[in-house]
Amino acid sequence: MRVDFTKMHGLGNDFVVLDARVHPVPAIDTALARALADRRTGIGCDQLILLEPSDAADFRMRIFNHDGGEVEACGNASRAAALLHGSAASVETSGGTIHVEPTNGGASVDMGKPRFDWEAIPLAYGMDTAVMPVGWEGLDRPGAVNVGNPHVVFFVENTDAVPLDVIGPQIETDPLFPQRINVNVATIENRRHIRLRVWERGAGLTRACGTGACATAVHAMRRGLVEREVTVTLPGGDLIIGWDDSERIRMTGPASESYRGSFEWDDFA
Repeated sequence: MRVDFTKMHGLGNDFVVLDARVHPVPAIDTALARALADRRTGIGCDQLILLEPSDAADFRMRIFNHDGGEVEACGNASRAAALLHGSAASVETSGGTIHVEPTNGGASVDMGKPRFDWEAIPLAYGMDTAVMPVGWEGLDRPGAVNVGNPHVVFFVENTDAVPLDVIGPQIETDPLFPQRINVNVATIENRRHIRLRVWERGAGLTRACGTGACATAVHAMRRGLVEREVTVTLPGGDLIIGWDDSERIRMTGPASESYRGSFEWDDFA
C-alpha cells in the first residue's frame, strides 16, 4: 500500500503529516511511528502527525513523538495542520479541542485554558505548582503547567548556558512526573520578550516547541514577570503568545510545507 505524506515544519520543528481524512491508513503503532521518524532509515521528523475524521470537531489530530510514543498536544504541529487544512477549523486532540486559523505565512491557534493543579500536570504528589520546592543540579524552584501536555518551567539568567541535553532527560524521567515531562529553561529579557529552549518529552532538543512557549509565557504571566502578550524566541525563531481575560492562550507564528512524497507502508510496518 502506497501512502502519501507532506513534510512540514514550524520554526524548524519538523513533521511528517499523514492525511487520513479521505483515504484512511492502517493503524499506527509505536514501531511504525519510530521507523518513519528515523532520520537515517525513515523519512525523518521530530513528530509524526496523523489527521483523521472527527465526530467532535472539523478533524482530529494525533501526534507521535520521535520515540514512537503518542502525546496529547503539539503547538507547532497545530499551525502546520491549519496551513494544510487551509481555513479556520476546530481540531480534536487528546489534550482537548483547539481552534486554528491560517494567517499570512503561518497560523493562529487558540490553545485553550492552561491547568495548574498538581493532579492535572500530573505530579506524583501534591505541591504548589507556581513555585515548586524541588531542584535538579542548579535548576530549582520551577513552575508546572499543563497546556494540553505537561511542562515544567525554569527561569535562568542565561538559557544558552544550561546543559539541557544532559539535564533534560534526567528531569523528563524523574519519578515526580509519572507521565514524564517537557522541560523548559527560559530567560526573561524584558516584560515583552522571553528566550527559551526546550527538552521535549520523547523527542529531545528541538528547534521550537509551541506548547513549551505557551507554558513558559503563561507561567511568567502568572508570576507577574511579563505582560499578557509576549514574544518567545526559540532557536528556530519567534512565537507570539497571548493570555487573554477569558484565560485562553493564543499562539501565533509561522508554518511551512517543505515537500510532498509517498512511501510503501509495508517497508515500515
